[in-house]
Amino acid sequence: MVTILALAAAVLYGTADFLGGVAARRASVFAVLATTVPAGAAVVIVVALLGEAPGLGSLLGHALGSPTSVGGWGAVTWAAVSGICGAGGLVAFYAGFAAAPISVVAPVAALVSTVLPVGIAIAGGERLTSGMLAGGLICLVAIVLVSMPPARRGRQGHRAGPDAGAAGRLRGLAYGAAAGAGFGLFFLCLKNAGQSGVLWPVAISRTAGTVVAMGIAVATRTRPWRRDGSGTGVIALASGAVDAAANVCYVLATRAGLFGLAVVITSLYPGMTVLLARWVLGERMRWLQRAGLLLAAAGVVLLTT
Repeated sequence: MVTILALAAAVLYGTADFLGGVAARRASVFAVLATTVPAGAAVVIVVALLGEAPGLGSLLGHALGSPTSVGGWGAVTWAAVSGICGAGGLVAFYAGFAAAPISVVAPVAALVSTVLPVGIAIAGGERLTSGMLAGGLICLVAIVLVSMPPARRGRQGHRAGPDAGAAGRLRGLAYGAAAGAGFGLFFLCLKNAGQSGVLWPVAISRTAGTVVAMGIAVATRTRPWRRDGSGTGVIALASGAVDAAANVCYVLATRAGLFGLAVVITSLYPGMTVLLARWVLGERMRWLQRAGLLLAAAGVVLLTT
């Protein structure tokens, strides 16, 4: 079950990332974040409130397992911190895209966001079989390869930057590590918050992220996009809703089995983003990305055997 839920989270995260990337090509990144994060929070809050109803509550409880439980102030704190870390990771990620080579930022962020929580899980006593360890290592390589964007332009439409020398790569390492740390701490904190419930911890996490996203939008004087018939707002709202659904699947995956296994499989989400860019936008895939997708499939097979 953990594999199915983690794969569902990966597919949803990758889809949300693709939709957010499409929106960010048409508007300010901060304007997109100020829309996607609150949209996800609103969706989860509505579902959580519906879960409080007698009839729907029992139905959701059977499907999600104590979906409306919060778990006390400790869980609330974990949830809030996860939202702050996730939003901070996104800021570092997009800032890195603008200031350093994307080919450095994206793979480093993907690697750190996986290794950090998995390392903590192993240090905390989780034990993986030899097959799982081999599959995990293969998936780590796959994540890095799939995360490598085209050499000329990234998925947000930005160039790798004018400074692709040693200084630019060092900045890329710094931004990528910061973004990966934010994403990795998000995975870790949200897992701890979801030990006693699902929907409300995710809702609190998204709400905390909303505060950060709105604060950044105000601080940078970011203006929302104008209605131009491009559907950018709808795309951004859809990205937020899908991302919230991914959060729920991820929490369920961490409750269903080993945390390290759930994180590794969930972190394969860049593969879905790459596939959607190929299918929907017709973007060409690099041979490294193709190899990464094949390695990801092999890694998942080893993780589940």
